[in-house]
Amino acid sequence: MVDVPKQIDGVVRELRTEQMDGEPSRIQTLTQEYPAGIEDVWDAATSAERIARWFLPVSGDLSLGGRYQFEGNAGGEILACAPPSDGTAEYRVTWEFGGGVTWLTVRLTEQGPDRTRFELEHIARVADVPAEMWDTFGPGATGVGWDGGLLGLALHLGASEGAISPAEAAAWALTDEGRSFYRSAADRWGEAHAAAGADPGTAARGADATYGFYTGQTPPG
Repeated sequence: MVDVPKQIDGVVRELRTEQMDGEPSRIQTLTQEYPAGIEDVWDAATSAERIARWFLPVSGDLSLGGRYQFEGNAGGEILACAPPSDGTAEYRVTWEFGGGVTWLTVRLTEQGPDRTRFELEHIARVADVPAEMWDTFGPGATGVGWDGGLLGLALHLGASEGAISPAEAAAWALTDEGRSFYRSAADRWGEAHAAAGADPGTAARGADATYGFYTGQTPPG
């Protein structure tokens, strides 16, 4: 059993639009605190062996300037890598999938000897996201996927009870518990969309479409 409400409430989600290198870009941020020291969280987020236990198998050179590839998913280049020092750590990578390029940054901040704030920031240029996709799903298309990643990390680090291996995630999404998680995550991204200025009705429809996609109720197209 997974404590779905606890996990949903434990994540702060934000959407904003800013100019990045002269291009309008959407920035999605998810933040959660984990009951583990910063060195442990850093290892969980950068070690290929541990990443495979809560996210996906990854191959490649996981060092500055190297390239990585997640099995059946995105790959990219490691643009920055600053291991824990003075209570902070950060890495930044390109996130290359389906011919497109976006940017991902993970920041860690020590909150105490056994507590770490984890922040994931995903940046996509507005022009690079198909308008039809954004109009249908809004930020939930990518945001809910990252919610699933943070759930995996929370289970791995003991922030939430239960266990779901990456291999079990697709089947879990179709259970009552999984549907509850994806419904709640989609709704929270709908709220973040509305808070960023979207029409509330449009944001709600995007949340419905996102929930349907992640639980297999609408075709991927």
